[in-house]
Amino acid sequence: MTSGDTLYSIGELSRRTGLTVRTIRFYSDEGLVEPTDRTSAGYRRYDITAMAQLDLVRTLRELGVDLDTIRGLLAGERTVGEVAAAHAEALDVQIRTLRLRRAVLRAVAARGSAPEELKLMHKLARLSEQERNRILTDFIDEVSEVAPTSDFATMMRTVTPDLPDDPTPAQVDAWVEFVDLVSDPDFRARIKGMFVRGATNPDAPKVSAEAQKAVLEAAHLARQAIADGIAPESAEGGRLVGGMVVRIAGDDSAEVRAKLLDDMAAGTDARAERYWQLLAVIRGQQPWPETTPAATWIMDAIRAHPQP
Repeated sequence: MTSGDTLYSIGELSRRTGLTVRTIRFYSDEGLVEPTDRTSAGYRRYDITAMAQLDLVRTLRELGVDLDTIRGLLAGERTVGEVAAAHAEALDVQIRTLRLRRAVLRAVAARGSAPEELKLMHKLARLSEQERNRILTDFIDEVSEVAPTSDFATMMRTVTPDLPDDPTPAQVDAWVEFVDLVSDPDFRARIKGMFVRGATNPDAPKVSAEAQKAVLEAAHLARQAIADGIAPESAEGGRLVGGMVVRIAGDDSAEVRAKLLDDMAAGTDARAERYWQLLAVIRGQQPWPETTPAATWIMDAIRAHPQP
């Protein structure tokens, strides 16, 4: 230090930096900003370099960097770039958490949730992507154990509940409902029964693209019948269902209708359809229209008209 160097007391440093005397003294006691000199009475004095160092400490603290990291940075153990990268990553985690909290609160505000439901929603929404996928994997492993490598089981495993970092209230709602659904023992038993039926039925047809198209066309006709107010047990319902049977099965007879009714009853479940709709909402996709009401109309029509 030369005789021309200016030294500042803690009070002067406080006025120049805007930091409180107590804060400057704390940083000095922690070894983050060493005093340049002391008076004969033991009072600390700081030069312009210490002032700049103090400004850096304040900036890092305002960014949320902890004291140990700052100490390592000032000691040359870490570079500013390394500290910035590590802290940016930590902020990313905090931002994701805050976004989840915001989404949960918005969902709660829209639903008027009770305190217990609020806690459940927050807990479920904060699960990591790995934990969310584990819930789905456990569900699929249980229900598909009779045919774990089937095409349907494989397809189910490829569609995972990828809740985004900034979910909407609708996605939070869907995620909570999804977890509740796949945790329901009755639902698991129902889906497992579908797998068992498919695995143990040698006559179960492979669902081709043409067959899927035919089913969708029949469902469209059934939805139109519902919209037109046509009762499945009516004469008009009997006439319409014949065309639907032919579209789906390629033929029409009492035997064909009986088998189609049996297959549809085994494979139609509003909750199973809800499963796929919830997954679509969670993934930010547009869920397809409900098919269960249309399938129910067709089954009711076949029951009312078992003969062509």
